[in-house]
Amino acid sequence: MGKLIVIDHGHGIVTRYAHIHKMLKKRGDAVKKGDTIALVGNTGRSTGSHLHYEVHLDGISVNPAKYIVN
Repeated sequence: MGKLIVIDHGHGIVTRYAHIHKMLKKRGDAVKKGDTIALVGNTGRSTGSHLHYEVHLDGISVNPAKYIVN
């Protein structure tokens, strides 16, 4: 996964963002909707720049589509 950011949103929801080039937030920083937290990269076992995005609900990986907000 290379460089990784994990955000605990509370209520059992955790998001993970991987293959980060540069982290713009550090552990303990407050994050709100619309904040840029990192720059997309090509770290880890990646073959090109992209973002790997995961949503976990109560420790279980779930389909992230319903958590993406326009």
